[in-house]
Formats: sequence, C-alpha cells, structure tokens
Amino acid sequence: MRQAARGRRRTKLCLRPHLTARAKVRPKAQLTPPEEIRQALHIGEGDEVEFAVHEDGTVTVRGFISVPTDQVWFFVPEWLAGEREADEQIASGHRTVYHSAEEMFAHLDALTGEDHDEEA
Repeated sequence: MRQAARGRRRTKLCLRPHLTARAKVRPKAQLTPPEEIRQALHIGEGDEVEFAVHEDGTVTVRGFISVPTDQVWFFVPEWLAGEREADEQIASGHRTVYHSAEEMFAHLDALTGEDHDEEA
C-alpha cells in the first residue's frame, strides 16, 4: 500500500516553465506581453487573451484568434469530435481508398441507404 501511495505522489507533476518573462503593468492596468510570450501564445495585435485563475493560485493564459463567422461550424464540439475520430482511424490504418468519386458516393449511399445520383 505504501508503494501505491508513493507512486501517486510521483504522478503529481511540478511543472517547470519552459519560458519565463516579465512585464510591467502600466497606467490603466495595461500589460504588454514580451515578444517571446506573444509568439508562444500565437497572438498578435487585436487577438484576445484569456486568463484563468485555478484553485491552487496558478494562472493560465491562452491566446485566441478570431474565426470568421462562416467557419465557426468547424469549431463546434460535435465537429471537432468527428475530426478527432477520423484522425484516430487514419492513424490506426483504418481507412478505405476509393478510385473515383462515384465509387466513394456509392459506398456512402450504401451505408446510409440514400441515393445521391443526379437525375438526368
């Protein structure tokens, strides 16, 4: 039992920062992150930054980049879950190769029971 408790303590990570930098708070509470921090956050002028204060007192900072409204659909949880599933299937070697678009659509039609052939 003591081994298990000791093992659990070891899994609790004390993360050392990969990069540290300082900035001075200016009038009106303005803060300019140093260039290396802006690069690490992938942010530029006009982007948003999110600050989160955790129960243990640590603060995390994330950069946000605006997404055009006609592309927001890609970032909904359901779509992202499908993307992750597809990535996992591809990585595991589970995929089907089609030699034509018609072959692919015929397979999809068979799976869904629908017919997408264009009417002449």
